[in-house]
Parts: sequence; C-alpha cells; structure tokens
Amino acid sequence: MLTILLLALSAAGAQAPAPAPPSAPAAPAAAAAAPAKPAEKADTAATPGGYSYDPQGRRDPFVSLVGRGADPKQGGGRVAGVPGLLVNEVTVKGIIRGRSGFLAMIQAADNKTYIVRSGDRLADGAVKTINQDGVVFSQDVHDPLSLVKQREIPKRVRAAEGRG
Repeated sequence: MLTILLLALSAAGAQAPAPAPPSAPAAPAAAAAAPAKPAEKADTAATPGGYSYDPQGRRDPFVSLVGRGADPKQGGGRVAGVPGLLVNEVTVKGIIRGRSGFLAMIQAADNKTYIVRSGDRLADGAVKTINQDGVVFSQDVHDPLSLVKQREIPKRVRAAEGRG
C-alpha cells in the first residue's frame, strides 16, 4: 500500500508541470541568451583570431617600457594655454611695448598666438626677460647627469626673416 501511495505521489508530481504553458519560461531564457551572443562575438572580433592575453601577474610583453617612469608630467596630458607650451615649440612673432614694460607675442606649434610677460611660466621653463629684439627663456633641464639645472634660450623676433 505504501508503494501505491509513492507511485501516486510521483505520478502527481510528474503531471503538475505538464499543465503549465512551456512558452512562458522559455521566453525569458531566450531573451537572456540573446544579449550574451553579441557580447561573445564582440570579444572574438576585438582580438584577431580569438587570441587574448592573460597576464596572471606578469608584465604584458606587448606594452612598451619606454616612458613609464615616475615623472608625472609625462604621463598626463598638457594644460591648455601658455602653461602647457614647451620652450622649444614656441616662436616669437612680435614684441609689444606697454606701460609696464615689454610684452611678447609667441606662436605655439598649433599656430595659436599668445601674449606673455616677463615671469610667465611655461611647461618646461619661464619667460626670463623681454627686450625689443626678442625673448630670453629660462628652460628647466631634467638631465640627472647635468650639473646645470636651468639654461637660457634666447629667441629673436626676426631670426627666420634674416635668413631668407
């Protein structure tokens, strides 16, 4: 009699899921599976041939070692305006005489023109003096073997015009 009761319970348990519509549970499962396939395809498309590098604590051999020093200035982008310019990149386009002294018009590598005064800071130096012929920049030297920490770089207004 016990076996009949167990068989009846197991038959009732097998019949209970049958009346439920099978399309309702299958639809969410299909919707969940659909976004997973494009993500999988994107991974294989991003890496040619399906290759991906797993470093497991080791250095990536495909990343350059050059320029990964402790100098924070090299890692980030430049500041906009005069403080982001390098001394070697600027050219002196003109000198303006004002009430408080001379001002200089300098042009950056991107052909933008800026007006600077004596004492203004650049990315790797400062404007030391401005006279009627040109500008003298004081450039910081980042060479650890050099005894000189700053050098003066004079740039004249008509240096390029006199050569032609």
